[in-house]
Amino acid sequence: MRIALFSDVHGNREAFAACLADAAARGHDRIVLLGDYVGYGADPAWVVDTCARLVEDGAAALLGNHDQAVFRSEEDMNSRARAAIVWTRERLDRAQVDWLKSLPFRIDEDDRLFVHANAWAPESWGYVTGALEAERSIRRTEAHATFCGHTHVPMIYHMAPARPAAPFVPVADRPIPLLPTRRWLAVVGSVGQPRDGIPAACYGLYDVGRREFTLRRVAYDIDAAAQKIRAAGLPASLADRLYRGG
Repeated sequence: MRIALFSDVHGNREAFAACLADAAARGHDRIVLLGDYVGYGADPAWVVDTCARLVEDGAAALLGNHDQAVFRSEEDMNSRARAAIVWTRERLDRAQVDWLKSLPFRIDEDDRLFVHANAWAPESWGYVTGALEAERSIRRTEAHATFCGHTHVPMIYHMAPARPAAPFVPVADRPIPLLPTRRWLAVVGSVGQPRDGIPAACYGLYDVGRREFTLRRVAYDIDAAAQKIRAAGLPASLADRLYRGG
């Protein structure tokens, strides 16, 4: 079984459509959506509707912090994120908001854990930005592999028995064997707003039988996505950062 993993779409229709097409061309048996479907980008309604249809067809979906902010509070976000959430609320209808409200914080599946942010307290939205946080997350679950997003930066952490967690940066299209003698945390990067200095959209593929994770980078129409952001009156910096991947 191959699982396609998408995180942090953030209302970027062009990036998400390109990643879905790429994943379909490569083949997968299951889709897991790791949260943050809205915020920053100009197509939140399209993204939410697309994700809801994927779930109807058998995908699994998690709640992200930007999704939660739509129906709770955006006060703890920076000014650009707050502006995008306020704008987004006016573009989603009741059914779309109710769908976001229905999403869980975590999904446990065999020897895998899926969360948006971390395993130690998925509802707290704490970031895994280094080996210390990765180890904290790994130690709070029995899963062989944890998959998450939230940081917008793809990274792999592994932990051998009696050893601390160690990081390395995955290279696109190079399968990484998640050895059974270690435990793993894979940050799959961001579909809609990469922040690792690479503008191409990002998602992951996990081969369950082979226990291999592969990072995918996908080119998309950044001009179209950026122009929509500007035309919507959202902060121009949200458009500009798409070109620099950060």
